[in-house]
Amino acid sequence: MPARELDVKGLHCPLPILRTRALLDRMEPGEELVVLATDPASVIDFKHFCNTTDNVLLAHETQPDEVHQTVFVYRIRRGG
Repeated sequence: MPARELDVKGLHCPLPILRTRALLDRMEPGEELVVLATDPASVIDFKHFCNTTDNVLLAHETQPDEVHQTVFVYRIRRGG
């Protein structure tokens, strides 16, 4: 099953985590979610979120977007 994608670019703490949690809560255990964020604080927030829930941070990378911002990409597996 392909991963779902959530674009929270332009949003600042705590909105990226809140929207991620809301979507993960509607997903089945084992499903994967790719989150795209631009908030630099999200690096700490997503690691903490996954460490304090049963969700797993599978990967984290950065990449530039079309307006030369840094986009933080998180791949999370829904725990269960």
